[in-house]
Amino acid sequence: MIETLVSSDWLMGNISDPDLIILDASQKENKAGFKTNLGIDQIANARKFDIKNIFSDASSCYPNTLLSPEAFEIECKNLGINKTSKLVVYDNLGVYSSPRVWWMFKVMGFDNISVLDGGLPDWIAQGGATEYCRKHQFLKGSFVTNFQEGQVRDFEFIKKNLESQRALVIDARSADRFNGLIPEPRKGLRRGNIPNSINIPFQDVLEKGKFKSKKELLTLFNSFEVKNTPLIFSCGSGLTACIVLLASELVLENKKEIYDGSWTEWAQLVS
Repeated sequence: MIETLVSSDWLMGNISDPDLIILDASQKENKAGFKTNLGIDQIANARKFDIKNIFSDASSCYPNTLLSPEAFEIECKNLGINKTSKLVVYDNLGVYSSPRVWWMFKVMGFDNISVLDGGLPDWIAQGGATEYCRKHQFLKGSFVTNFQEGQVRDFEFIKKNLESQRALVIDARSADRFNGLIPEPRKGLRRGNIPNSINIPFQDVLEKGKFKSKKELLTLFNSFEVKNTPLIFSCGSGLTACIVLLASELVLENKKEIYDGSWTEWAQLVS
């Protein structure tokens, strides 16, 4: 099994591995308003992993909702992903949407996936080969899901957790959004946070488009005295929560889960 994070140097040295598949999780736009000046290039031979239009449940009222295991399996086969594949996922912002893809595969029972630390910006800076974004031809894959239901939490679970407090909810939104000081990027969505949750903005686990050192991350999480408490990560719509979850995966052994509906769902269901 490959590491959770890999560097551009590692990818350059392993790019000829016939089992290696590179997934491009870049998004044209995002609610956070982050932009890139890298144009529409992609890492050579990368396959587009479209979170918004293909790998999210279009029937859901909420954005970025996880696909059913059956639908996820079909779409992965369509991308030519096999049971024996080694996956590396990246995005064009350094680290933004790629951890969400990493988490999706973990939830679906597939562990042989890494995030490219620094993403496309670092790849280009290190002289990695790129190409104009295009679709590649490949055979249908043999990917099979093994859904890990306990890694995804819903509204009812979070509501019950207010009383049981069996888990600590960590909100990855900015401090201003968490504290209700600025409007939510989704029009009409109320401000605030889930009661008893703590705030670790996803930007706090990153530095210059890469994850901070393990020492820095451990210091950050220890400052909140997380101990052995199960952790549930939330954000606006389940995307940046995965950044903080991945950071915790590097240094903590706590049980880790995602509240997939996140603040968008909670704010609409709780008055």
